[in-house]
Amino acid sequence: MGILEFSWVGSRAHFVDTISIEPIGHISFGRFGGNSSAGQYKNEDGCLIWTNDTKDWEFAVLLDAHQSAESAELVINQMLKNKTKIQNILSLPTKECFRGLDEAIPYLFQEETFRADCQKVAGETACLIVSRKDKYLWWFSIGDCLAFLFHSELAKLGQYQINQRQFYEWVGRVNTFDQVVPCYSRGVRELRKGTNRILLTTDGLVEGPGESFSTPEDIYTVMENPPIQSGIMELLSTIRENSVRDSTTVICWDIDVSSDVARPSDEG
Repeated sequence: MGILEFSWVGSRAHFVDTISIEPIGHISFGRFGGNSSAGQYKNEDGCLIWTNDTKDWEFAVLLDAHQSAESAELVINQMLKNKTKIQNILSLPTKECFRGLDEAIPYLFQEETFRADCQKVAGETACLIVSRKDKYLWWFSIGDCLAFLFHSELAKLGQYQINQRQFYEWVGRVNTFDQVVPCYSRGVRELRKGTNRILLTTDGLVEGPGESFSTPEDIYTVMENPPIQSGIMELLSTIRENSVRDSTTVICWDIDVSSDVARPSDEG
């Protein structure tokens, strides 16, 4: 079984004025560094993507730093340092896998060496971690990156978004894990039967001139039907045309569920 691995930080390649979309196995990854005409000159996003070639699981980390990309790179390096431990957890049976993530991920952020390193970087970062195994989606969120689950059954009920953006939460020089009680959110969501489209994005997509994608439904309308890469291209092209300054990074993939899922007991 082969594991596909990819990581990137905007300080290495900024993609200002440029759209890049590429596959990481069955996952699509899009980047737009913002418009130089609006004053952009750097990219402080970052990401890490792991999956295996049998599509048993996915593990994605999305980061949106400010002041510099140093905090985003620090988080990625912490994940890479603990790669064997995390990937061993992902190989466990589903129930044990999510229990293991619940324990391991907060611990990695609270590790004394990592917290000390956070005080040496310029700025801080929002951090969103999403992992899928079987028909379940696990997420861990610090700050204001966004995760969406698009499915026609949920859309009919107006449900699109996984997490809620939280402002004033970061990892880095200002670090939520240095508080008496760290602040973050996490949860698990059952996917629906059929095709589920999972999309993660930094907030450049939902803010800025034009506000083309200020609501989850706006993003769903673009991503509902087309091939993933075509949908991402439309999202990023629109914000480029609207002269958005902030960089935007998007991670997206489809998961098909054939097993039964929860339904109301009085249905039918």
